[in-house]
Amino acid sequence: MLFLGFTVAYMYNRVQFGLQSVALPNLFYFNTLILILCSFLFTKTKRAYLDDDTALYQKLLWATLACTLLFLLLQVLAWLQLKAMNSHLIEGNMTTYLYALSGLHFAHVIAGIPFLCRFLYVAHFRMKEPVSVLVYFADPYKKRSLDLLSTYWHYLDLLWIFLVLFFLLNYLI
Repeated sequence: MLFLGFTVAYMYNRVQFGLQSVALPNLFYFNTLILILCSFLFTKTKRAYLDDDTALYQKLLWATLACTLLFLLLQVLAWLQLKAMNSHLIEGNMTTYLYALSGLHFAHVIAGIPFLCRFLYVAHFRMKEPVSVLVYFADPYKKRSLDLLSTYWHYLDLLWIFLVLFFLLNYLI
């Protein structure tokens, strides 16, 4: 609801006061591809879990974390790129919405990392013997937790795509 509220407020201010929309830095578009890759990797991670493929499951968890950290790093660079474009001088408060929405998304991604790291920890330090692997993959609680984290991750990715399309369409119109 928070993201929806900010996008509605953005539209209201833009229309009501005739303000110019914000041009996204190119890194925002590249970050979209990175997040699509994260979703793909997480989908493969779930598949490896369901197939009881320990080695692939562990590798895909690491790849998802690396991809997520890359997104965060590139997002900071995108904000620096936005600042270098001096858009805060041109669009006035409209750039504030971009910073606020992308910053909220950034915070939500960071909030999901400890849960991903928890899966990584268990996958690498507790899944040593065949019995522990069998117990891990048979545990319905673990499956449900992975499903919830997957839903959260995909939701963040879809939210990012919505935000990028929202700002792109507002810029083009």
